[in-house]
Amino acid sequence: MHFLFLFLLAVLSFPLFIHSSPVSDPELTVQQVQGAINATNSNLAAASCQSGNPIDDCWRCDENWDKNRQQLANCAIGFGKNAMGGKKGKIYVVDDPSDDAVNPKRGTLRYGVIQDEPLWIVFATDMVIKLQQELMIRSFKTIDGRGTDVHISEGPCIVLQKVNNVIIHGIHIHDCKRGGNAYVRKSPTGFGWRSISDGDGISIISSRNIWVDHCSLSRCTDGLIDAIRGSTAITISNNYMTDHNKVMLLGHNDNHKQDKNMQVTIAFNHFGEGLVQRMPRCRHGYFHVVNNDYTQWRMYAIGGSAGPTINSQGNRFLAPDSRSNKEVTKRENAAENEWKKWNWTSEGDLFLNGARFVKSGSGSSTPNAKAMSLSAQPASLVASMTKTAGVLKCQKSRSC
Repeated sequence: MHFLFLFLLAVLSFPLFIHSSPVSDPELTVQQVQGAINATNSNLAAASCQSGNPIDDCWRCDENWDKNRQQLANCAIGFGKNAMGGKKGKIYVVDDPSDDAVNPKRGTLRYGVIQDEPLWIVFATDMVIKLQQELMIRSFKTIDGRGTDVHISEGPCIVLQKVNNVIIHGIHIHDCKRGGNAYVRKSPTGFGWRSISDGDGISIISSRNIWVDHCSLSRCTDGLIDAIRGSTAITISNNYMTDHNKVMLLGHNDNHKQDKNMQVTIAFNHFGEGLVQRMPRCRHGYFHVVNNDYTQWRMYAIGGSAGPTINSQGNRFLAPDSRSNKEVTKRENAAENEWKKWNWTSEGDLFLNGARFVKSGSGSSTPNAKAMSLSAQPASLVASMTKTAGVLKCQKSRSC
């Protein structure tokens, strides 16, 4: 506002210094002054909208976000930053919450996600979708729940298998059940038999360029988000996770060597009440855990086996009151002389209520570089950067 005052003072004083050159078009001058005021107010509003969260600051200040939905695809960061989703594709509107696993109707979510072409999928209204079987999403799709209250729950949930370039944003995913022993359509021209599923919220299998952002996840049969079997180039950001045991598994099993190339960014998430373990549990690959808020765990927060590289930066860890569960980290299936070689680093993390991170490894720059995907903000800013984690309440014609 100080800048605005000085600007107005300069403009309003300007004619006093040029008595011999009166304003030729007073109305134009007024318009120019008003334009400058509007621009200044716009800049001030934009500045007040900034949170320090680079993903949110990329799009949430735009009052026309609903008309510019695909701008979101330019805002990804971390290892999944190249996820295009349905960018440059048509808008597909879900207006029917029903589901048929083999013969989905036009207007349903399943009909949209199995199409061949890129699609940006939005919702006509609030809805609860109870899927008959797993939702098999094809490549180059965005599921965008902004502006509506959409729940996928009480049935099998989301599967990304051998696909690429998928964005899932702004969806409530909870109470997911096992599915399978049934036929499920995977494309407009084909369907196949699915065996029994695990009951994950989002299961990422042999896929790449995946971004899961601003979703709220809880109470699923197995994991909330699992990535296995060679999946890589993944960002999991701005999500709010609650009321669950095994939160996130990254890596199929200790013997699955294809996961050695896995790279996952976990950023700006809020790991909230009722969580027990695996935030995440990692195997083999490279994992950047950055600027997350851990407000509760019952066993441990970050764990792993099979020699993963874990780079923890700028997180806030609030330990439980139990003295036996203060440690953030947990190594599994390895003796101490083995896991001490694993590169697990902590830099700029904030530890509260006795939380502690047990570091290991040689500090070699090569593996740590492979687990670096963005610049961390100070842990003191985590509260402000994650305060709107989970599904947002966006309204049209207003910044979100």
